[in-house]
Amino acid sequence: MFKNRLIISNSTGRSFYAQIICKKILYVFLIYCVSGGFPFLFAKDQTQTQTQTQTQTQTQTQTKAQAQNLGPQQNASTPLNSVQQNAPPQSSIAPGIFTTYPAPPLSPPQAAPSAITEGPPSIFPDFFGMTPWLRKHGIGFHFDNTNEYAGALQHPTRGPHYGNYKDGSSNAGQYSANLIVDWEHLAGIKGFVTRMTTVGRYGTTANRMFGDWLAHSSEIYGGGGNVVVHLVSLYGEESLFGGRFLIAGGRMSQMSDFASSPIFCSFQNNSFCGRPKAAADSTYYGSYPAATWAFRMKGRPRKDLYIQAGVYFAENGIYQNYQHRTGFKFNGANIVGYEIPIEAQWEPHFGPHHDLPGHYKLGFVYDDVRRADNYYNTAGQSYYVYGGKQLMRNSSWQTYFMFDQKLMNYPGRPKSAGLTFMGGYIYNSPHTAVRDFEVYGALMSQGLIPGRPEDMFGVAFSYVSIAPGTRDTTMAMVAAGDYSGMPNHATGVQTNAEVLEVDYSINVMRGVTFRPDFQYYIHPNGQVGLRNSAMLGFKSYVTLF
Repeated sequence: MFKNRLIISNSTGRSFYAQIICKKILYVFLIYCVSGGFPFLFAKDQTQTQTQTQTQTQTQTQTKAQAQNLGPQQNASTPLNSVQQNAPPQSSIAPGIFTTYPAPPLSPPQAAPSAITEGPPSIFPDFFGMTPWLRKHGIGFHFDNTNEYAGALQHPTRGPHYGNYKDGSSNAGQYSANLIVDWEHLAGIKGFVTRMTTVGRYGTTANRMFGDWLAHSSEIYGGGGNVVVHLVSLYGEESLFGGRFLIAGGRMSQMSDFASSPIFCSFQNNSFCGRPKAAADSTYYGSYPAATWAFRMKGRPRKDLYIQAGVYFAENGIYQNYQHRTGFKFNGANIVGYEIPIEAQWEPHFGPHHDLPGHYKLGFVYDDVRRADNYYNTAGQSYYVYGGKQLMRNSSWQTYFMFDQKLMNYPGRPKSAGLTFMGGYIYNSPHTAVRDFEVYGALMSQGLIPGRPEDMFGVAFSYVSIAPGTRDTTMAMVAAGDYSGMPNHATGVQTNAEVLEVDYSINVMRGVTFRPDFQYYIHPNGQVGLRNSAMLGFKSYVTLF
């Protein structure tokens, strides 16, 4: 996000300044290596409100004053607006700042330093003068940590089929780093930006201890392979026509660009953070921290509307450590098809003063990957009951509607304070999905307590329906007394599952957010036979620089 150009008139000057730049960049990477080689985490794009120039300036000022933490997931690349420049990664989204979606214009501002390289509030915003110097020359580098803990409050279900279930808790997290280069500031290449994100993950999720595999209690749980450095994304994007059209290509995560929102990670459970779980039902959809070769286009025909589409190549084993343990497997040998997502978002402002922003998103995804039907064989009968080969479907699809709307502002408090509601509905092809649909909703109240403008209280609820074919297959297996090899790690009939989450985000200090968290599972793993389970934990987010 830096916009001052280095103008050099002679070879001597070019050499002198080039040496300075090279030394500074070298120092950055030396610090990176000494710190253990922890990952680069991209700042995720935020939704663009594009009101008036004065409003944009106020919003950017608020953004700096609020606690941020973005991330997944799970997952992090670009939430609502893939052109947004200064949102943190989705797996580390901090609750407060996203109720009004403060975001820079679609086209990078012309002021110096460039807004593209600006990161969330951090403990060391100056870092010995290095950060301001880098931003002045078009280089943004940010380093943070997200940690999540959860533990069950009661014993798991006991029985002959639940021998592996146990009491306990679990901790998971990631170190992440984000490198953004604004080449217009660095080298005069107008509108061109490159982004690189890496993470280092540790731990696992606690919900598996009591038999749930549908809604992970932590959105971060080793999806990057539990390695020191896992490449999440690496791509370039070009802004054209004054920022009204953007193209991007490289290694990208589909689910960070589509069916995403920066406020999903106001919660910890993977039913919400980094996107509603049904949206990532296919194992071929690239979801943070997994990326594939991709190309994306985005246009904004008017200031309150954007339309985007892309082509994301589907890779077999994208979530398998043996295939993509470090994320640096570039040869495309595992490409088995492609996905084409299309999405439109309307961004109105309601209220007598037009100060209640909303975001309404409609999307559709088509993929041509051959997948097995979850019930039928090639003869049109149950493959489990009658045997035979499972019917192979040549394609599948997904559609979704998502929205968030600020309902009210709190008088006498910062503009960011207020009450926001979000909700949505996702429907998947029932023949190939685990979840045929999901309905979710949440309320978030920022600045509810006087004197705590950046704190946020949130409550969310999600309902998922198991696809009829999957349900009927598990019913047939249970009727036959066959509990081995059931789909989705099931130990009984799968029908539906619900998750309730309540949390309170505390802005401890600049760059530090702590969030106590309560989760309640109804029908874990979609199974009526598993007792409901309550979990207590916390999520912390720390931005160093």
